[in-house]
Amino acid sequence: MDFGYSPRTQELQAAVTAFMNEHVYPNEGRYWQELEANTQAGKRWTPLAVIEELKPKARAAGLWNLFLPDSELGAGLTNQEYAPLAEIMGRVPWASEVFNCSAPDTGNMEVLVRYGKPEHKERWLKPLLAGEIRSAFAMTEPAVASADATNIEARIERDGDDYVINGRKWWTSGAGDPRCKVLIFMGKTDPEAPRHSQQSMVLVPMDAPGVTVLRPLTVMGYDDAPHGHMEVDFKNVRVPASNILLGEGRGFEIAQGRLGPGRIHHCMRLIGLAERALELMCKRATQRVAFGRPIAQQGVTRERIAEARCRIDMARLLTLKAAWMMDVAGNKTAKAEIAMIKVVAPQMACQVIDWAMQVHGGAGMSQDFPLAYYYTLARTLRFADGPDEVHRDAIAKLEIGKHTPVA
Repeated sequence: MDFGYSPRTQELQAAVTAFMNEHVYPNEGRYWQELEANTQAGKRWTPLAVIEELKPKARAAGLWNLFLPDSELGAGLTNQEYAPLAEIMGRVPWASEVFNCSAPDTGNMEVLVRYGKPEHKERWLKPLLAGEIRSAFAMTEPAVASADATNIEARIERDGDDYVINGRKWWTSGAGDPRCKVLIFMGKTDPEAPRHSQQSMVLVPMDAPGVTVLRPLTVMGYDDAPHGHMEVDFKNVRVPASNILLGEGRGFEIAQGRLGPGRIHHCMRLIGLAERALELMCKRATQRVAFGRPIAQQGVTRERIAEARCRIDMARLLTLKAAWMMDVAGNKTAKAEIAMIKVVAPQMACQVIDWAMQVHGGAGMSQDFPLAYYYTLARTLRFADGPDEVHRDAIAKLEIGKHTPVA
Protein backbone atom coordinates (compact mmCIF):
# COMPACT_ATOMS: atom_id res chain seq x y z
CA MET A 1 0.00 0.00 0.00
CA ASP A 2 1.77 3.10 -1.27
CA PHE A 3 0.31 6.51 -0.53
CA GLY A 4 3.02 8.36 -2.39
CA TYR A 5 1.53 10.83 -4.82
CA SER A 6 1.99 10.09 -8.51
CA PRO A 7 4.09 12.51 -10.58
CA ARG A 8 0.91 13.77 -12.25
CA THR A 9 -0.73 14.42 -8.87
CA GLN A 10 2.34 16.26 -7.64
CA GLU A 11 2.30 18.41 -10.76
CA LEU A 12 -1.38 19.21 -10.27
CA GLN A 13 -0.87 19.87 -6.55
CA ALA A 14 1.72 22.49 -7.44
CA ALA A 15 -0.55 24.00 -10.10
CA VAL A 16 -3.64 24.15 -7.87
CA THR A 17 -1.60 25.61 -5.00
CA ALA A 18 -0.12 28.25 -7.29
CA PHE A 19 -3.60 29.14 -8.58
CA MET A 20 -4.94 29.41 -5.02
CA ASN A 21 -2.03 31.65 -4.03
CA GLU A 22 -2.41 33.91 -7.04
CA HIS A 23 -6.17 34.09 -7.47
CA VAL A 24 -8.21 32.61 -4.61
CA TYR A 25 -6.63 33.69 -1.31
CA PRO A 26 -6.28 37.32 -2.45
CA ASN A 27 -10.01 37.38 -3.28
CA GLU A 28 -11.41 35.98 -0.03
CA GLY A 29 -12.28 39.45 1.20
CA ARG A 30 -13.84 40.38 -2.12
CA TYR A 31 -16.09 37.31 -1.96
CA TRP A 32 -17.72 38.50 1.27
CA GLN A 33 -17.86 42.10 0.07
CA GLU A 34 -19.70 41.09 -3.09
CA LEU A 35 -22.13 38.95 -1.14
CA GLU A 36 -22.88 41.86 1.20
CA ALA A 37 -23.27 44.28 -1.71
CA ASN A 38 -25.69 41.89 -3.43
CA THR A 39 -27.68 41.63 -0.21
CA GLN A 40 -27.97 45.38 0.16
CA ALA A 41 -29.05 45.64 -3.48
CA GLY A 42 -31.75 43.01 -2.95
CA LYS A 43 -29.85 40.49 -5.11
CA ARG A 44 -28.51 38.07 -2.52
CA TRP A 45 -29.28 35.04 -4.67
CA THR A 46 -27.07 36.20 -7.53
CA PRO A 47 -23.87 34.50 -8.79
CA LEU A 48 -20.76 36.28 -7.54
CA ALA A 49 -18.57 37.98 -10.12
CA VAL A 50 -15.38 36.99 -8.33
CA ILE A 51 -16.09 33.28 -8.93
CA GLU A 52 -17.30 33.77 -12.49
CA GLU A 53 -14.14 35.73 -13.35
CA LEU A 54 -11.86 33.03 -11.96
CA LYS A 55 -13.51 30.09 -13.74
CA PRO A 56 -12.06 30.90 -17.20
CA LYS A 57 -8.63 31.31 -15.60
CA ALA A 58 -8.84 27.87 -13.98
CA ARG A 59 -10.04 26.32 -17.20
CA ALA A 60 -7.25 27.97 -19.20
CA ALA A 61 -4.74 26.62 -16.67
CA GLY A 62 -5.99 23.06 -17.25
CA LEU A 63 -7.47 22.89 -13.75
CA TRP A 64 -11.03 22.04 -14.75
CA ASN A 65 -13.28 19.05 -13.92
CA LEU A 66 -10.39 17.46 -12.07
CA PHE A 67 -12.81 15.29 -10.07
CA LEU A 68 -14.10 13.34 -13.07
CA PRO A 69 -12.34 9.99 -13.64
CA ASP A 70 -13.48 9.96 -17.29
CA SER A 71 -10.36 10.92 -19.23
CA GLU A 72 -12.25 12.44 -22.15
CA LEU A 73 -14.71 14.58 -20.18
CA GLY A 74 -12.54 15.14 -17.09
CA ALA A 75 -8.98 14.78 -15.91
CA GLY A 76 -9.03 10.99 -15.75
CA LEU A 77 -7.69 10.93 -12.18
CA THR A 78 -8.30 8.10 -9.76
CA ASN A 79 -9.90 8.78 -6.38
CA GLN A 80 -6.48 8.62 -4.75
CA GLU A 81 -5.01 11.06 -7.28
CA TYR A 82 -7.82 13.58 -6.95
CA ALA A 83 -8.07 13.46 -3.14
CA PRO A 84 -5.05 15.71 -2.37
CA LEU A 85 -6.33 18.27 -4.88
CA ALA A 86 -9.69 18.37 -3.11
CA GLU A 87 -7.80 19.07 0.12
CA ILE A 88 -6.10 22.12 -1.37
CA MET A 89 -9.39 23.45 -2.74
CA GLY A 90 -11.06 22.83 0.61
CA ARG A 91 -8.92 25.44 2.32
CA VAL A 92 -11.34 28.06 0.97
CA PRO A 93 -14.98 26.91 1.04
CA TRP A 94 -15.96 28.44 -2.31
CA ALA A 95 -12.77 27.54 -4.20
CA SER A 96 -13.96 24.19 -5.55
CA GLU A 97 -16.57 25.94 -7.70
CA VAL A 98 -13.80 27.91 -9.40
CA PHE A 99 -12.40 24.59 -10.67
CA ASN A 100 -15.91 23.20 -11.47
CA CYS A 101 -15.36 20.65 -8.73
CA SER A 102 -18.11 21.57 -6.26
CA ALA A 103 -20.96 19.55 -4.83
CA PRO A 104 -23.62 18.63 -5.70
CA ASP A 105 -22.63 19.16 -9.35
CA THR A 106 -19.74 16.70 -9.13
CA GLY A 107 -21.94 13.81 -8.04
CA ASN A 108 -24.68 14.76 -10.48
CA MET A 109 -22.23 14.91 -13.36
CA GLU A 110 -20.89 11.47 -12.48
CA VAL A 111 -24.46 10.12 -12.45
CA LEU A 112 -25.15 11.65 -15.86
CA VAL A 113 -21.90 10.28 -17.26
CA ARG A 114 -22.74 6.77 -16.03
CA TYR A 115 -26.49 6.59 -16.40
CA GLY A 116 -27.65 9.53 -18.52
CA LYS A 117 -29.17 9.00 -21.94
CA PRO A 118 -27.67 10.86 -24.92
CA GLU A 119 -30.36 13.54 -24.72
CA HIS A 120 -29.67 14.03 -20.98
CA LYS A 121 -25.98 14.47 -21.66
CA GLU A 122 -26.63 16.97 -24.42
CA ARG A 123 -29.15 19.02 -22.43
CA TRP A 124 -27.57 18.96 -18.97
CA LEU A 125 -24.20 17.23 -18.79
CA LYS A 126 -22.48 19.37 -21.42
CA PRO A 127 -23.40 22.73 -19.81
CA LEU A 128 -22.56 21.33 -16.36
CA LEU A 129 -19.12 20.26 -17.58
CA ALA A 130 -18.67 23.74 -19.05
CA GLY A 131 -19.68 25.40 -15.76
CA GLU A 132 -22.54 27.20 -17.48
CA ILE A 133 -25.33 25.84 -15.28
CA ARG A 134 -25.67 24.34 -11.78
CA SER A 135 -27.69 21.40 -10.45
CA ALA A 136 -29.19 20.04 -7.24
CA PHE A 137 -29.92 16.70 -5.58
CA ALA A 138 -33.38 16.31 -4.00
CA MET A 139 -33.42 13.43 -1.53
CA THR A 140 -33.98 14.49 2.11
CA GLU A 141 -37.56 15.13 3.27
CA PRO A 142 -38.84 17.18 6.23
CA ALA A 143 -41.66 14.77 7.09
CA VAL A 144 -39.56 11.64 7.70
CA ALA A 145 -36.23 10.62 9.22
CA SER A 146 -34.32 10.59 5.96
CA ALA A 147 -31.21 9.07 7.54
CA ASP A 148 -33.10 5.89 6.64
CA ALA A 149 -33.70 6.60 2.96
CA THR A 150 -36.31 3.81 2.79
CA ASN A 151 -38.54 6.21 4.76
CA ILE A 152 -38.74 8.63 1.84
CA GLU A 153 -42.39 9.18 0.92
CA ALA A 154 -42.20 11.34 -2.23
CA ARG A 155 -43.79 9.60 -5.18
CA ILE A 156 -42.75 9.06 -8.78
CA GLU A 157 -45.76 7.54 -10.56
CA ARG A 158 -46.00 6.42 -14.17
CA ASP A 159 -48.74 8.01 -16.24
CA GLY A 160 -48.55 7.03 -19.89
CA ASP A 161 -45.39 8.47 -21.41
CA ASP A 162 -44.68 10.57 -18.32
CA TYR A 163 -43.85 10.31 -14.65
CA VAL A 164 -45.82 12.46 -12.20
CA ILE A 165 -43.86 13.62 -9.14
CA ASN A 166 -45.27 14.70 -5.79
CA GLY A 167 -43.48 15.40 -2.53
CA ARG A 168 -41.59 17.91 -0.48
CA LYS A 169 -37.82 17.96 -0.15
CA TRP A 170 -35.45 20.06 1.92
CA TRP A 171 -31.71 20.59 2.30
CA THR A 172 -31.70 20.60 -1.49
CA SER A 173 -28.31 22.24 -1.79
CA GLY A 174 -27.78 24.37 -4.87
CA ALA A 175 -31.45 24.90 -5.66
CA GLY A 176 -31.20 28.54 -4.59
CA ASP A 177 -28.77 29.39 -7.37
CA PRO A 178 -30.53 30.98 -10.38
CA ARG A 179 -28.18 28.94 -12.58
CA CYS A 180 -29.63 25.67 -11.19
CA LYS A 181 -31.42 24.09 -14.17
CA VAL A 182 -31.92 20.46 -13.17
CA LEU A 183 -32.44 18.31 -10.06
CA ILE A 184 -31.93 14.63 -9.52
CA PHE A 185 -35.02 13.63 -7.55
CA MET A 186 -35.27 10.46 -5.43
CA GLY A 187 -38.71 9.05 -4.69
CA LYS A 188 -40.82 5.89 -4.54
CA THR A 189 -42.01 4.26 -7.74
CA ASP A 190 -43.27 1.05 -6.12
CA PRO A 191 -44.08 1.04 -2.37
CA GLU A 192 -44.81 -2.71 -2.54
CA ALA A 193 -41.40 -3.72 -3.91
CA PRO A 194 -38.60 -5.10 -1.69
CA ARG A 195 -37.33 -2.44 0.72
CA HIS A 196 -34.34 -1.29 -1.34
CA SER A 197 -36.09 -1.57 -4.70
CA GLN A 198 -38.89 0.90 -4.01
CA GLN A 199 -36.87 4.02 -4.82
CA SER A 200 -35.95 5.51 -8.17
CA MET A 201 -34.16 8.62 -9.40
CA VAL A 202 -35.48 10.90 -12.09
CA LEU A 203 -34.25 14.11 -13.74
CA VAL A 204 -36.47 17.13 -13.10
CA PRO A 205 -35.96 20.49 -14.82
CA MET A 206 -36.07 23.35 -12.33
CA ASP A 207 -38.53 25.24 -14.53
CA ALA A 208 -41.00 22.34 -14.75
CA PRO A 209 -44.54 23.41 -13.73
CA GLY A 210 -45.19 22.42 -10.12
CA VAL A 211 -41.61 22.87 -8.86
CA THR A 212 -41.65 25.58 -6.18
CA VAL A 213 -38.69 26.72 -4.09
CA LEU A 214 -40.33 27.53 -0.75
CA ARG A 215 -37.47 28.96 1.32
CA PRO A 216 -33.75 28.84 2.04
CA LEU A 217 -32.71 27.00 5.18
CA THR A 218 -29.98 28.48 7.34
CA VAL A 219 -27.16 26.57 9.04
CA MET A 220 -26.57 28.28 12.38
CA GLY A 221 -27.60 31.54 10.73
CA TYR A 222 -25.69 31.12 7.43
CA ASP A 223 -27.77 30.66 4.28
CA ASP A 224 -24.81 29.90 1.96
CA ALA A 225 -26.16 32.23 -0.72
CA PRO A 226 -26.16 32.13 -3.67
CA HIS A 227 -25.87 28.33 -3.46
CA GLY A 228 -28.37 27.77 -0.68
CA HIS A 229 -30.03 24.80 0.97
CA MET A 230 -33.63 24.99 -0.10
CA GLU A 231 -36.99 23.52 0.82
CA VAL A 232 -38.66 22.60 -2.45
CA ASP A 233 -42.24 21.52 -3.14
CA PHE A 234 -43.13 19.21 -6.04
CA LYS A 235 -46.82 19.20 -6.93
CA ASN A 236 -47.99 17.12 -9.89
CA VAL A 237 -44.69 17.72 -11.66
CA ARG A 238 -44.76 15.96 -15.01
CA VAL A 239 -41.57 14.81 -16.79
CA PRO A 240 -40.99 12.43 -19.71
CA ALA A 241 -40.66 8.78 -18.75
CA SER A 242 -37.25 8.83 -20.43
CA ASN A 243 -36.00 11.03 -17.56
CA ILE A 244 -35.83 8.01 -15.24
CA LEU A 245 -32.23 7.06 -14.47
CA LEU A 246 -31.13 3.46 -14.97
CA GLY A 247 -34.71 2.19 -14.47
CA GLU A 248 -37.37 1.88 -11.79
CA GLY A 249 -36.19 0.57 -8.43
CA ARG A 250 -32.52 1.43 -9.06
CA GLY A 251 -32.35 4.52 -6.82
CA PHE A 252 -30.24 2.97 -4.07
CA GLU A 253 -27.85 1.51 -6.58
CA ILE A 254 -27.31 4.96 -8.11
CA ALA A 255 -26.99 6.56 -4.67
CA GLN A 256 -24.20 4.22 -3.62
CA GLY A 257 -22.26 4.87 -6.82
CA ARG A 258 -22.77 8.60 -6.41
CA LEU A 259 -22.00 8.95 -2.70
CA GLY A 260 -18.76 6.92 -2.50
CA PRO A 261 -16.51 9.35 -4.42
CA GLY A 262 -18.45 12.30 -2.99
CA ARG A 263 -17.54 11.27 0.54
CA ILE A 264 -13.87 11.24 -0.41
CA HIS A 265 -14.25 14.76 -1.81
CA HIS A 266 -16.12 16.03 1.26
CA CYS A 267 -13.63 14.54 3.71
CA MET A 268 -10.55 15.81 1.88
CA ARG A 269 -12.04 19.29 1.63
CA LEU A 270 -12.69 19.15 5.37
CA ILE A 271 -9.08 18.15 5.95
CA GLY A 272 -8.03 21.22 3.96
CA LEU A 273 -10.35 23.36 6.07
CA ALA A 274 -8.89 21.90 9.27
CA GLU A 275 -5.37 22.62 7.99
CA ARG A 276 -6.38 26.23 7.39
CA ALA A 277 -7.87 26.45 10.89
CA LEU A 278 -4.68 25.06 12.44
CA GLU A 279 -2.63 27.57 10.46
CA LEU A 280 -4.80 30.44 11.73
CA MET A 281 -4.59 29.00 15.24
CA CYS A 282 -0.79 28.94 15.24
CA LYS A 283 -0.50 32.47 13.85
CA ARG A 284 -2.94 33.86 16.39
CA ALA A 285 -1.24 32.01 19.26
CA THR A 286 2.12 33.57 18.45
CA GLN A 287 0.68 37.09 18.11
CA ARG A 288 -1.46 37.36 21.25
CA VAL A 289 -0.23 37.76 24.80
CA ALA A 290 -2.19 36.64 27.86
CA PHE A 291 -1.01 36.58 31.47
CA GLY A 292 2.39 37.89 30.54
CA ARG A 293 3.36 35.52 27.73
CA PRO A 294 2.28 34.58 24.19
CA ILE A 295 -0.65 32.19 24.03
CA ALA A 296 1.61 29.85 22.05
CA GLN A 297 3.65 29.33 25.21
CA GLN A 298 0.64 28.24 27.23
CA GLY A 299 0.69 24.49 27.83
CA VAL A 300 -2.95 23.94 26.92
CA THR A 301 -2.49 25.70 23.58
CA ARG A 302 0.55 23.64 22.67
CA GLU A 303 -1.26 20.45 23.63
CA ARG A 304 -4.17 21.35 21.35
CA ILE A 305 -1.89 22.30 18.45
CA ALA A 306 -0.07 18.98 18.76
CA GLU A 307 -3.32 17.02 19.01
CA ALA A 308 -4.73 18.87 16.00
CA ARG A 309 -1.66 17.97 13.95
CA CYS A 310 -2.05 14.29 14.91
CA ARG A 311 -5.77 14.16 14.18
CA ILE A 312 -5.50 15.87 10.80
CA ASP A 313 -2.77 13.53 9.63
CA MET A 314 -4.65 10.45 10.87
CA ALA A 315 -7.83 11.55 9.07
CA ARG A 316 -5.88 12.19 5.87
CA LEU A 317 -4.24 8.77 5.91
CA LEU A 318 -7.55 7.02 6.53
CA THR A 319 -9.21 8.97 3.71
CA LEU A 320 -6.38 8.19 1.31
CA LYS A 321 -6.67 4.51 2.27
CA ALA A 322 -10.38 4.59 1.47
CA ALA A 323 -9.68 6.27 -1.87
CA TRP A 324 -6.99 3.71 -2.68
CA MET A 325 -9.30 0.81 -1.81
CA MET A 326 -12.05 2.24 -4.00
CA ASP A 327 -9.60 2.44 -6.89
CA VAL A 328 -8.15 -1.06 -6.54
CA ALA A 329 -11.12 -3.04 -5.21
CA GLY A 330 -14.26 -0.98 -5.78
CA ASN A 331 -16.69 0.97 -3.62
CA LYS A 332 -18.34 -2.14 -2.17
CA THR A 333 -15.09 -3.54 -0.83
CA ALA A 334 -14.18 -0.13 0.60
CA LYS A 335 -17.54 0.43 2.31
CA ALA A 336 -16.11 0.15 5.84
CA GLU A 337 -13.32 2.64 5.10
CA ILE A 338 -15.75 5.02 3.39
CA ALA A 339 -18.02 4.88 6.44
CA MET A 340 -15.07 5.41 8.79
CA ILE A 341 -13.79 8.52 7.04
CA LYS A 342 -17.30 9.96 7.06
CA VAL A 343 -17.31 9.66 10.85
CA VAL A 344 -13.69 10.65 11.48
CA ALA A 345 -13.14 13.64 9.18
CA PRO A 346 -16.11 15.85 10.21
CA GLN A 347 -15.58 15.20 13.92
CA MET A 348 -11.88 15.93 13.56
CA ALA A 349 -12.56 19.16 11.68
CA CYS A 350 -15.16 20.29 14.24
CA GLN A 351 -12.69 19.79 17.07
CA VAL A 352 -9.72 21.46 15.36
CA ILE A 353 -11.83 24.45 14.30
CA ASP A 354 -13.26 24.71 17.82
CA TRP A 355 -9.75 24.82 19.30
CA ALA A 356 -8.77 27.47 16.76
CA MET A 357 -11.81 29.55 17.72
CA GLN A 358 -10.83 29.25 21.38
CA VAL A 359 -7.34 30.59 20.69
CA HIS A 360 -8.88 33.55 18.84
CA GLY A 361 -11.03 34.43 21.85
CA GLY A 362 -14.14 36.47 21.14
CA ALA A 363 -12.82 37.30 17.68
CA GLY A 364 -13.13 33.64 16.71
CA MET A 365 -16.91 33.89 17.02
CA SER A 366 -17.16 37.03 14.87
CA GLN A 367 -17.21 37.79 11.17
CA ASP A 368 -13.67 39.20 11.40
CA PHE A 369 -12.36 35.64 11.09
CA PRO A 370 -13.77 32.74 9.03
CA LEU A 371 -13.66 30.16 11.81
CA ALA A 372 -17.30 30.36 12.92
CA TYR A 373 -18.38 29.80 9.32
CA TYR A 374 -15.87 26.97 8.95
CA TYR A 375 -17.43 25.31 11.99
CA THR A 376 -20.91 25.35 10.46
CA LEU A 377 -19.55 23.65 7.34
CA ALA A 378 -17.82 20.92 9.33
CA ARG A 379 -20.81 20.40 11.63
CA THR A 380 -23.15 20.07 8.64
CA LEU A 381 -21.02 17.22 7.28
CA ARG A 382 -21.92 15.17 10.34
CA PHE A 383 -25.38 14.95 8.72
CA ALA A 384 -24.82 15.29 4.98
CA ASP A 385 -24.36 12.02 3.06
CA GLY A 386 -25.63 10.17 6.12
CA PRO A 387 -25.37 11.03 9.84
CA ASP A 388 -22.60 9.74 12.10
CA GLU A 389 -24.92 7.22 13.73
CA VAL A 390 -25.76 5.49 10.43
CA HIS A 391 -22.10 5.15 9.47
CA ARG A 392 -21.11 3.94 12.96
CA ASP A 393 -23.84 1.32 12.80
CA ALA A 394 -22.59 0.12 9.40
CA ILE A 395 -19.02 -0.07 10.69
CA ALA A 396 -20.11 -2.01 13.78
CA LYS A 397 -22.11 -4.52 11.72
CA LEU A 398 -19.13 -5.19 9.48
CA GLU A 399 -16.82 -5.57 12.47
CA ILE A 400 -19.18 -7.90 14.33
CA GLY A 401 -19.57 -9.93 11.17
CA LYS A 402 -15.85 -10.66 11.14
CA HIS A 403 -16.19 -12.48 14.47
CA THR A 404 -19.56 -14.18 14.00
CA PRO A 405 -19.56 -17.82 12.85
CA VAL A 406 -21.36 -18.41 9.58
CA ALA A 407 -24.54 -20.44 10.18
